[in-house]
Order: sequence, then structure tokens, then C-alpha cells
Amino acid sequence: MQTIHLIVGLGNPGEQYEDTRHNAGFRWVDAIAGSKRATWKRESKFSGWTTRVEEASAEFRMLKPGTYMNESGRSVGALLRFFHIEPAHMLVVHDELDLPPGTVKLKLGGGTGGHNGLTDIVESLGTKDFWRLRVGIGHPGHKDLVADYVLDRPRKIEREAIEPAFERSLELLPWLAKGRMNDAMTWLHTPPKPEEKK
Repeated sequence: MQTIHLIVGLGNPGEQYEDTRHNAGFRWVDAIAGSKRATWKRESKFSGWTTRVEEASAEFRMLKPGTYMNESGRSVGALLRFFHIEPAHMLVVHDELDLPPGTVKLKLGGGTGGHNGLTDIVESLGTKDFWRLRVGIGHPGHKDLVADYVLDRPRKIEREAIEPAFERSLELLPWLAKGRMNDAMTWLHTPPKPEEKK
């Protein structure tokens, strides 16, 4: 059984970044917190906002780094060290250029794909071996366009593709509570049956 003790949502703080493609991680943990009526608390020792949610008999700490994306490792590392949580028991939720809008994938370890937040976390922790929930945002087509693209808001057609998969991915929490990560991947990566679609 592989248990998750910490869920990190990646994003940039500040109103100007709300609802941008790069803030998919913030949006995911905000949705979970909202569904559980959990409130965020700013904690300077972690350079971010934290809260806790329960699912079945499991409790998850959640973190939104208050640093900018490329300094996420400072916040994540501080919390892991303070609570003695191993990186293998952490799930990081982030936007993913290499997946089309409407795709959400779960995986353990691997590269960072040039994602500034993931890269900083890996450098800070000295390991790539943590879980990631990758929320597809699509690619603008050329690497020189990426910086502006991720800091812009999704177009309507993208939002219409993203929303159903995003909402369905929020149902991962019961799987995480049971530590059934492989089953969670199978469920998430299998297209929903027509009666499951909302």
C-alpha cells in the first residue's frame, strides 16, 4: 500500500494569476478544500498556505506554495522536513504542456518536462520519486510561446474539454485514502462509461 500524506497544488500567488493555465494545481487543491469545507491558513515557516482534509480514515495535509512557481521547492521542502514526510508519500498537482486539454494523468517519478515548479522541487529534494497528477493544458506549438501561454487563461474550447476531466479527477481522493495508487491510475486513465459522464 502506498499512502499519500501531502498533496501540493502548484501555481503562482496573486489575483493576476488566478484561472491561468499554470495555476491548475492551485485550482485542484482549492476544489478539494472547498468540497471538504476546509480553510487555508498562511504559514510563514512553509512559505505558503496549508490545510488538512479527511477522507474515510485518512488525513491529508495540503499545501499551496506562496512562492512563485520557480521557487516551489523551498515551500515543499520546508513542510516535508517539518513533518518528516518522505517525498514518496507526496502528490504534486500541476499543469502539463505535454497532455491535451481534457486529459489528467497520474504517475510516479519521471522527468519534469521543463516545468519550473517540478524542476525546483526535484532540485530542492534531490529526488524525482514522488507522485504527480498532471492536468493537461496543451502546448502552444513552439517553445518560445510557452511562457506567455501558461500565464494566460484557457480559451472557451479548452475549458469545455478540461472541466469534465478535471471534475472527475477530484474523485481520486477515496483511492488515495486507501493507498491504492495503481488502482487509482487504472481508474483515472480509463475513459468513463457514458453513464459516468456528467
